[in-house]
Order: sequence, then C-alpha cells, then structure tokens
Amino acid sequence: MDKKAVRAISPTREEDYPEWYQQVVKLSDMADRSPVRGCMVIKPWGYALWENMVHILDAMFKSTGVKNAYFPLFIPLSFLEKESEHVEGFAKECAVVTHHRLEKGESGGLVPAGVLSEPLVVRPTSETIIGDSFSKWITSYRDLPILINQWANVVRWEMRTRVFLRTSEFLWQEGHTAHASKKEAIDRTYMMLDLYEKFVQDYLAIPVIKGSKTPSERFPGAIDTLCIEAMMQDRKALQVGTSHFLGQNFAKASQIKFQSEDAIEEYAWTTSWGVSTRLIGGIIMAHGDDDGIILPPKVASSHIVLMPIFKKADEKTKVMEYTENLCKELMDKNYFGRSLAVEIDSREIGGTRGWDWIKKGIPIRVEIGMRDIKDNSVFVGRRDKDHKDKKSIRKEEFVSEITNILNEIQNTLFNNALSVRTKNTILIDDNKMFYDFFTPANIENPIIHGGFAMSHWCGNIECESKIKDDLSVTIRCIPFDSIKEKGNCICCGSSSDRRVVFSKAY
Repeated sequence: MDKKAVRAISPTREEDYPEWYQQVVKLSDMADRSPVRGCMVIKPWGYALWENMVHILDAMFKSTGVKNAYFPLFIPLSFLEKESEHVEGFAKECAVVTHHRLEKGESGGLVPAGVLSEPLVVRPTSETIIGDSFSKWITSYRDLPILINQWANVVRWEMRTRVFLRTSEFLWQEGHTAHASKKEAIDRTYMMLDLYEKFVQDYLAIPVIKGSKTPSERFPGAIDTLCIEAMMQDRKALQVGTSHFLGQNFAKASQIKFQSEDAIEEYAWTTSWGVSTRLIGGIIMAHGDDDGIILPPKVASSHIVLMPIFKKADEKTKVMEYTENLCKELMDKNYFGRSLAVEIDSREIGGTRGWDWIKKGIPIRVEIGMRDIKDNSVFVGRRDKDHKDKKSIRKEEFVSEITNILNEIQNTLFNNALSVRTKNTILIDDNKMFYDFFTPANIENPIIHGGFAMSHWCGNIECESKIKDDLSVTIRCIPFDSIKEKGNCICCGSSSDRRVVFSKAY
C-alpha cells in the first residue's frame, strides 16, 4: 500500500479549498489577520510581492502619459449623493465618520464628541472627490486630457471577508482620466484594459478572458465596464482588473466643464480603472499547490534562497564564503528590470528550513555543502517541480542559466493555469445540463463540477437574476472575441446572438 505523500498544507485543495487557501496565506508568511474585523496585516514577504507589482504597473501607466497624484481619504457625503447610481451602488459598503474628536465620558472612558456638520465617507473609491478637483483644473480643451493615477487604500465595509480576496480595507491603484471627446475616453478605457491583460498574463502568469460586464454588473454610474476574468483552481472566476467608461455622468455631477475649440461649453468625458491586492489572492489560487504558494518569478518577493549546510566550525567558514560569493554573482544579474533578489538562510534547523521556503513559494532553492564546494557546484530545487526533484549543477552553469531557469518556471505556471481553464471551460446549450454543471449533487464525478460555461443569454436581466438566485452563478463577462452565432438563451430559450461566460465567482 502506497504511503500518502507528505504535503506541507493541510487540508489539501481537494479536501477543503477555502481552508487550504487560509492555511497557505498563514504558512507562506504573507499576511496576518488584524485586530480590526475584516482587515489584514500584510507582512514583509507579502508586501514585497505587492511592491514589485506596483513598480511594474506604475511604469506601465507612466508609459501611456499617466501621472501620479494623491487625493483625500475622507469624502463629503454630499459628493457621493451627486451621482445617484454611484451612491446607491456603494451605500451599503461605506464607512462613515460622524465626529471629529474623542473626549472623556462620565464613566471615564472615551466617547465621540464634536459632531461634524456633514458626515465624511472613508474612501470606497474616488470618482467624486477627484471629479471635484478636475472641475477646478479644467477650463479649456487645452487642459485636456488629464491622466491621473493614485496608489492608495480604500475601505468597503464587507460582511464576509477573506484575506487579500475581500477585506474591509485593501490597497489598490485607481486611475481617473478626463477627455475632450467620447472616442478618446473610450480608447483610453480599452487601452488600460489591454495594459491589465498584459500585466496579469505576462507577469502574474494568469490567463484571462477580456470582455464587457452586463448592465447589472457594471460599476455604479458607468456607461460601460470592461473587465478581465481569470479561473482559479477550484474553477471559480476571479475578476482581476476593470476599466470603466463613465461617459459624462460624473462630469455632470461634478461640473467638469471646458470650452471647446468652437468656444462651446461642454462636459468632459471621463474614465476610471483599477486593480488591487486581490491580485495576490489570485496568484495564490491560480498557482498554489498542496505545499503552499508558488510565486511567478517576474514578481516574486525574492527569486532565490541559498541554504548553506555545514557540521563543523571550519566547514561553516568555507561554506559561508562560497555562499556569499555566489550571492554577489547572482545579484549582479538583471531579471526583468530588477536585480536578482537573493536570500541567504543559514539557520541550523534541519529540513524545516527547506520546507519554510517551499511554503513561501520562492522560485529556486539552492543547497550548498562541502561536497558542492569540492565539485564547484550547487544543489538546486525548483518550486514548479516536486520538492524531492533536486539536482546538482555546476556553479558557472547555474549562474549563466539562472534567468532562463526563471523564465521556464514563469512559462510553466502560465501553461498550467491555462490548462486548468481549458479543461474546465465547456459550451452548454441545454438548461438541465447547465444546472447540473453548477450543482454538485447532480454530478456523479464532483471533480468535473463547475467552471466556465459558455452559454447563450438573451440579454434579459430577469434571466440573469434567476440564474444568480438559483445557482449563485453570474455572467462574468461578454467576451470581446465571442463570435456572433444564433442560439437560445440558456434560461428562457429566447433567441440570442452570442455566448457569454457564466461562472461562480469570488
């Protein structure tokens, strides 16, 4: 009888995916829960990952003419009320400040005092307050376009939270632009979605589907919401980027006007777009295995860990010298715009040391002992392979080939994630088959339950709502590359001219 393979994470993905996720976050040393309900503490290993993502995205934004700015955390309640759909969409998620100080109460404790003349909303998103600034900055067509981004935190009062995926406070970037013409604003909306697609696929190694949201799923107040959707290993969808064409709705609410070349006063056309620390959750769920997270090399917190092995004091001196020299050689290498990030872990804790780095997802582990020094070699393990799959490589070859090895790992992660999506995406035209696909009790083999169902939809919100109510399944997007074809709505049977992506989602 075969022994069950030793895995670092318990339960496994197959046994309990949600709990597996929580354990990966904890054991990878990415984040902790906060004393404040629904918030998180991002630890150095997790924050380094976010910093690398910020660095890459920021450069991509700036290459299109975007400049960074910062706007207030507090937004007057009246600002949100100016755009009716916007306030309705965010009302239940808003944290509100009603007092401006504390004072000692009669019982000796602190109590709120100094009632504000107008309540302040803690930033859930910044369209309204940035719109106020735009209205002051813009007077003429010569002032346009304005292309602004801010890196910030936002607060959305979530009822059910999960670290990185859905927290009451999270980090993100939000871009906001104003344009003289509708076409220019629409072009910018698509441009930023293309940029997100490139970042998520090329850097995070997660394949995505681009498309438009249905009217009921759009950003509150937007004319159109574009998105990229990814499949996680449990076959649920994760929205990993959005770009919104806001039309003139927010310009009218915030009075963003300009004199056109024809000396006519017009309202500006605006956009907004953003991604958040939710992307870290996407990396965990798209690439992690039953030993922990696997970090894509292009954004990894660090690329390589060197683990010196010695038994005696004289061995330690020789091994550490060899290790430190190797570290310097590696750090002289450049990998996608940054020097190779190398860790040296000389803790004398036996096999636990290697498992720690496996759980943290570092792409490459290198063991160095006296035998390796004698052979002028290193003993290398890759995170995209089994933890026992390690081999000896000549040191010079390892140094010269290190970027190629990292590229191999990056490509393996993308291809594995693409394979998961391909295997679990199915065309469904039969209503019963559709319901069975999203209902585990109706499936003989639950392993094939769920995924992306490419099915026809008539465009009726009542059909969309019924499927959501019955199955907790939503239309993730109307794909841009969806070919027009005649079919029948998966819900009501009415005529339809294209398929959309249905899935359960985070």
